[in-house]
Amino acid sequence: MTVSDRIRVKNVRVLSDNYATLKDTTFEWRRANGEWQTQTRETFDRGNAATLLPYNLKQRTVVLVRQFRYPAYVNGYDDLLIEAAAGMLDNESPEARIRAEAEEETGYRFGEIRKIFEAFMSPGAVTEKLHFFVAEYEPAMRIGSGGGIASEGEEIEVLELPIGEALAMIRDGRIVDAKTIMLLQYAALNIFPVMPTG
Repeated sequence: MTVSDRIRVKNVRVLSDNYATLKDTTFEWRRANGEWQTQTRETFDRGNAATLLPYNLKQRTVVLVRQFRYPAYVNGYDDLLIEAAAGMLDNESPEARIRAEAEEETGYRFGEIRKIFEAFMSPGAVTEKLHFFVAEYEPAMRIGSGGGIASEGEEIEVLELPIGEALAMIRDGRIVDAKTIMLLQYAALNIFPVMPTG
């Protein structure tokens, strides 16, 4: 039995359809014991997105960005957010969109990029699925200063950090963005070889 066999949507009401679509949905859910239970949920749909972590194996560095995020601010985070470059798909393929977005934000034009996984970021209320990519970079790939698009309200600072420092920033709370934490932990486990100690 699939989820489709266990749900009967009864009513969908659009609450907002501005930047994204907020819907209030009433449905019946078939519980494991066979009983049908009426539930109501709100879903926030702004589309799917992609994110990319540039890395340099020789230098043992990564490229991240720092920018203002109003939703984080209203939830008590009084600082700029350090993140991996990311953007909405806007009806393009994840690879095409993240190439353009990463170039806008970081100033780097990437060669080969590699998709590593997909993940729902907040499935209790948000429909968004994020496509995660990594790409190796060299200094010569930087074709501009990055910074995003000012007319869209973007004011982005580009950061090149040693992987060890970026991981330390997760531990001390300077990096609190989920997609960035996921990409950095992936990089620590799968990309950067462990340096010998002693």
